[in-house]
Amino acid sequence: MAAKKAPKSSQRHEDAHDTSAEYLEAPSPAKHNPFESMLARFDKAAEKLQLDPDVYRILRQPDRELTVSLPVRMDSGRIEVFTGYRVQHNIARGPYKGGIRYAPDVSIDEVRALAAWMTWKCAVVDVPFGGAKGGVICDPLKMSATELERLTRRYTAAIADIIGPDRDVPAPDMNTNEQTMAWLMDTYSMTKRYTVTAVVTGKPVGLGGSKGRRTATGFGVEFVTREALAHWKIAKPQKATVVVQGSGNVGGIAAERFAALGYKVVAISDVNGGIYNPKGLDMAKVMAHLASKRTVAGFGGAQAVTNSQLLELPCDVLVPAAKEDQITAVNADRIQAKLIVEGANGPTAADADAILDRKGVIVLPDILANAGGVTVSYFEWVQDRQGYFWEEDEVNTKLAKMMKAAFYDVVAYQDRYKVSTRIAAYMLGVDRTARFTRLRGLYA
Repeated sequence: MAAKKAPKSSQRHEDAHDTSAEYLEAPSPAKHNPFESMLARFDKAAEKLQLDPDVYRILRQPDRELTVSLPVRMDSGRIEVFTGYRVQHNIARGPYKGGIRYAPDVSIDEVRALAAWMTWKCAVVDVPFGGAKGGVICDPLKMSATELERLTRRYTAAIADIIGPDRDVPAPDMNTNEQTMAWLMDTYSMTKRYTVTAVVTGKPVGLGGSKGRRTATGFGVEFVTREALAHWKIAKPQKATVVVQGSGNVGGIAAERFAALGYKVVAISDVNGGIYNPKGLDMAKVMAHLASKRTVAGFGGAQAVTNSQLLELPCDVLVPAAKEDQITAVNADRIQAKLIVEGANGPTAADADAILDRKGVIVLPDILANAGGVTVSYFEWVQDRQGYFWEEDEVNTKLAKMMKAAFYDVVAYQDRYKVSTRIAAYMLGVDRTARFTRLRGLYA
C-alpha cells in the first residue's frame, strides 16, 4: 500500500519562515537575489563600523559550501536524484547553526544568504554559534512520509562529515519539522554508534527537544514588539493594532500571543489570502477555523484580502511572517504600518529600505525580531549536553530576558551611529563576529 502524503510541517523552525505561507509570491515582478540583499546591508554596516579590510573580506564569504546529489528510491520503485546544499558561513563565535529547508525553489544563493543571516542573528542575541543553512530542492507536498524519510536519511549521510554537536547543529526550517530532525538525529547517531541528541535542535521533547521550542519565534516577535512600542512611544499594547502575514508557527503563534495580551489583531493570512476586520479578530476562533478548514478563508465576520493588500492595511504593527521579498520598492511607499516586525527571513528587499526610512517606518529586522527560534535552539543544545531539562516557564523567562537585551543592544548602536534599526542590528552582529575573528587570528 502506498504511504500517505506527509502533512504540512508543524514544527517551529529556527530561521523563521511561516510554513503556512511557503509559496507566497513577492509583490514585485522582479526576483531579488537574497545573497545580494544581505551583502548590500552587510556592506553598509561594515562601512559605518570602518571594518578592517582583511576582516571584511573574511566575513563577506561563506567558510564552506557543500553540494550533494541524493539518489532516493521513490514509492513507485523509480530512483529520483535530488540536489542538496549545506553552507557554513562563519564559525568564529562557535559551532555553525542553521535550519534545513525542503522546497522546489531552493537555490544556492538563498542558502548562502540564510547562512550569513544566521551568523549575524546569533551574534545579535549573543548566543555562541556561527551561521549555517541547508536545503534540498524537492516538493515535499508531493512526497509521501516514507519518501521524505529516505530523502532525509540520505541527505544526513551526505553531510555527516561536516555536522556534529561541536561542528554544525542543524534545525527545522521551511517544510521540515521535529519528525525530520528525529530522522536526522537517528541517522547521524547510527554513524557514531551511540545516541547524539545534541547534533540537531527542534526535536520532539521525548528525544531531547526543549519545552517552549515550538512557540519560541512567535513569542520572541511579541517580546521585541512590546519593547519597541514602549521605547518609541508608538502605542500601548492594549491600544495597538496588528496585521500578521502568515498563520503558521511564526505568524499564527505570534497572533495568538498578541491577542492574549490585549493587542488588537485586525488581519491575518495564509497562502490563499487573508481576512481583515478593523474592529479586531477573535484569534481563538480564527485559529480553530484554520485548524478545521486548513485556511483562514471563509472566516465569518471578516473581509477577504489578498496577501499583497494585507501588507498595505493601516495598522500600528505589521508582522510579515511568510517568505522573502514581500515588501519591495514596488509597494514600500504604500505601507501604512508604523512598525514592521520581521517574523520571516528577508521579507523586506534591500531596495525598499530607503523608502521605508524616508516614510519614518521603524523596522525591527529579521536578525533581531525572529531570533527567538535560535535562542531556544541554543537552550535545547545546552540542555542536551548537560542532560537536564528545564520547565517551559524557565525557557520563556530566559528567552524574554535575552530578546530584551538584544533589542536594547541594537537601539544603542542606532543611537550611537545614527542609522536605521536594520543597519544597527547588522552593525551589532558584524561587530561581535569581527571581534571574535580578530581575537582568534588567522591560521596559516
